[in-house]
Amino acid sequence: MTTPKQHTAMSRARQGLFDSRSSVRLRTALAVGTNPDPRLVDMLVERCAVEPDFHVRDMLTWALTRHPASVTVPELVDEVRSERAQARSQALHTLSKIGDRRAWPAITREVLSDADDEVARSAWRAAVLLVPEGQEGELAAVLATQLGRGERETQMSLSRALIALGEMIVPLLRVAAEDPGPRVRAHAIATEKLFHDPDSGFEFAIEEAKRTVAIGSGREE
Repeated sequence: MTTPKQHTAMSRARQGLFDSRSSVRLRTALAVGTNPDPRLVDMLVERCAVEPDFHVRDMLTWALTRHPASVTVPELVDEVRSERAQARSQALHTLSKIGDRRAWPAITREVLSDADDEVARSAWRAAVLLVPEGQEGELAAVLATQLGRGERETQMSLSRALIALGEMIVPLLRVAAEDPGPRVRAHAIATEKLFHDPDSGFEFAIEEAKRTVAIGSGREE
């Protein structure tokens, strides 16, 4: 049963988290994380779905990581199925920060190939951190289906996720390097180059890969 004092504290937290001023929302999220209260988890998750300010979202995630995973993980797993893209993305991002592998079943093939690039990127980062031992190969195979997707930032995120899985990605990349699509081929070639030479940088690797693909296409013609 909630006491009048607790009810007042919860009302103030809601008022602060949904205030029109980002500075107030930031301070409130900091206060909630500093003094965790499981009864506020719903409110934090709700705010994550709509918060427009990056710094406030970051603080909301931190506040959630300060609460017991037994409370936060089920709430966040539910959010992964939300119709709102930001809710899905932020939930996946927060799950990656919590690092509790009980969340792994929520990261399905559908989530890893979400139509929204930001959601997919969050899913890729979470997946490589939460994947159970022995399932890395299956994850790598699913991630490889996303090669060539999106703009430079999205492609870089996917390359980093694949590289984090280790040597097993090399055969997948070599198959993708023979794909009919030039974007897929270039992305696969760039990712393998980065895997073997991390210091080369993604920009250099992708431009070099594009030249390789263009030369190969010219020879085919």
